[in-house]
Amino acid sequence: MHDIAQTASNFIDLNWANMAYLFIVGFVGGLVSGFIGSGGAFVLTPGMMSMGVPGLVAVASNMCHKFPKALVGAIKRAKYGQVDVKLGLIMGASAEAGVLVGAQIQENIKRSFGDAGSNLYVSMAFVIVLAIVGGFVLRDAFRSMKNNKTEVEEKVTKIARWVQSVNIPGTMVYLKSIDKKISILFTVPLGFATGMLAATIAVGGFIGVPSMIYILGVPSLMASATELVIAFVMGLGGSLKYALHGFVDIRLSMIILAGSLFGVQLGAIGTTYVKGYMIKLVMGTIMVIVLFSRGLMVPVYSAQLGIIPPLSDMTVKILKNLSFSMMVLALFTGGFIVLRALWKGIREEKRSIAHEKPQEVR
Repeated sequence: MHDIAQTASNFIDLNWANMAYLFIVGFVGGLVSGFIGSGGAFVLTPGMMSMGVPGLVAVASNMCHKFPKALVGAIKRAKYGQVDVKLGLIMGASAEAGVLVGAQIQENIKRSFGDAGSNLYVSMAFVIVLAIVGGFVLRDAFRSMKNNKTEVEEKVTKIARWVQSVNIPGTMVYLKSIDKKISILFTVPLGFATGMLAATIAVGGFIGVPSMIYILGVPSLMASATELVIAFVMGLGGSLKYALHGFVDIRLSMIILAGSLFGVQLGAIGTTYVKGYMIKLVMGTIMVIVLFSRGLMVPVYSAQLGIIPPLSDMTVKILKNLSFSMMVLALFTGGFIVLRALWKGIREEKRSIAHEKPQEVR
């Protein structure tokens, strides 16, 4: 009886406004997911938490909706030749081990410190990871824009060149994305870290995409597409793990999935019209905005746990409203940038076709 009450307390009441908000969150998350291949979870998890969903339930429900959406996105982008299936499956296998470890950590924190502890852990993880990865990705994007606006070919990093040069007998595997053989031993820690982070805060793409680009030397477009394969494998395993312990709110998963399936199609199409640095720019920009959204809630959760002195009701309300506003800004920014890139690309393509037709007539 206690377990049933405990499980019921994990789930929030849903009204029409909440469902509409979740659908929009799902649409933008799918849009971003199809565009940058990160699963869009850094939009979805905070988006759910901003409406009062406990951190662990948001992570679990996010993972549950992720694997069917990731599968749709992977198939869509595979048609454009952007997916390295072999790399995705190899990293996905080691990521599954990371998922099991990360899920256990989350459940232990929830058991020991309750919702406040889980919320603080998820928020702090977001702030730290977003600050590091978002800052690095933005810097790299601006550098690419400044130094090579046409960006005919992306430069391979020194680390990636070294990884590609190492030959460890019995572990080498050919990857079409880099047209070279690399040791599978380099992919194992990258996959494990991706899976562990995915199960902890439902954002494996923060490690998966940058690691493929900067450590393995995979082009941005192929890295973002291949991450969808990894996300499918991780999402399937993580969902089963969390569902068995009653942390998946299938209502949230289905509403977000409904919005995501529309968004992911548009996002995937948008990648065919943009340069590599644009994907990095979108990813970095949204990361920084979400960072501030989650950072504003850290004092609230810290006060609930007694780590800092209690906050007044007015202060808590202000912080929650600011956090929610920042989340809405992140959703709007992500949606606007991706849709603008898509619209601009389609217009240029139509203009190009119209320009070629008169010449064909001659």
